Amino acid sequence: MVYRPFGHLGYDVSALGFGAMRLPDDHDEAVQVMQRAFELGVNYLDTAHGYGESEIKCGKALKGWRDRVRVSTKNPCWSDPSVDGWRKRLEESLTRLDVDYIDYYVIWHAINWQSWEEHVRPSGRILDAALKAKEQGLIKHIGYSVHDAPEKVLQIVETGVFEFMIVQYNMLDRSNEAAIARAHEQGMATIAMGPVGGGRLAGLSPELAEMVPGGVTSNPEAALRFVLSNPSISTAISGMSTIAMVEENVATASREDPMSAEERARVESALDEAQRFAQLYCTGCGYCMPCPHGVDIPGNFQLMNYHRVYGLTEHAVARYAGKPREREEGDDSAKLFAGACLECGECEPKCPQNIPIIEQLKETHATLSR
Repeated sequence: MVYRPFGHLGYDVSALGFGAMRLPDDHDEAVQVMQRAFELGVNYLDTAHGYGESEIKCGKALKGWRDRVRVSTKNPCWSDPSVDGWRKRLEESLTRLDVDYIDYYVIWHAINWQSWEEHVRPSGRILDAALKAKEQGLIKHIGYSVHDAPEKVLQIVETGVFEFMIVQYNMLDRSNEAAIARAHEQGMATIAMGPVGGGRLAGLSPELAEMVPGGVTSNPEAALRFVLSNPSISTAISGMSTIAMVEENVATASREDPMSAEERARVESALDEAQRFAQLYCTGCGYCMPCPHGVDIPGNFQLMNYHRVYGLTEHAVARYAGKPREREEGDDSAKLFAGACLECGECEPKCPQNIPIIEQLKETHATLSR
């Protein structure tokens, strides 16, 4: 296993972190998978209060490993952003994990700029509660996970109050690279979540494999090598549910040089070209929305691009099959599949790319319906 400085926090973290959101249902099996990762050198374990029984399973797995593996968990504040609610969930996590303290505590799971301004930053709110818990020794370091627009992610970095950041980053989504680089400059630990695209990069796509010099045996290998070749990334957390997945990812993360600067530049160039190709069909600007009949126009086209541009056909077909077919009564927020298009034509004059949206939706439905 390769280890990297965890920001300025005085810890060398394994290049691969264990994401505990997709653990097996059986507790003993889940423990075996995690402890196999620990045996192979993984020393960062990521879970969350909202991941079902994950914290309990992680607590069991940490038995005998607490001095060698550090744990991070997250506080979900969406339904109850009160300080009392926040503290109650922290104490529940400590109990579930069966630990005296949490090494890296995400004080707001999936923070955005609005929640920072309204609930975290103000005096007497979540940030102050977290600093108090830190003084009490219940948490060692404070950070956040974030799903927001890239410019907002950068703004949160610039507040300068956090010690680590968990952020989306993979071959298909490089929008947070500036924020990651800035966080690294400031001494924050940077944790990449979704390094293999949250399932989008399963299997092997010849289109993606050709982008990686030297060849790869799977999309996850290509994706993980790409993420770990970014020198501003401290560790990449991958959700793993089997020992085979652990061993494959550990082998990739154990490469001293996952991708040279020259190789990475070639991959980035290929990805940029693929993105330009995808944008010939749809840039995702959303000017065509809302559709009066509920069709998720950019979402459907994104799935088509996964198939057409990146060769991720299996993922695209599965995601398309899961899109709703019709609106429920009173639901104006439905994001329907392409087959729900009634050809009213309201969208086409709004498209700055002059895409023949109706015909493209027909093609999408014909291609992805299985």
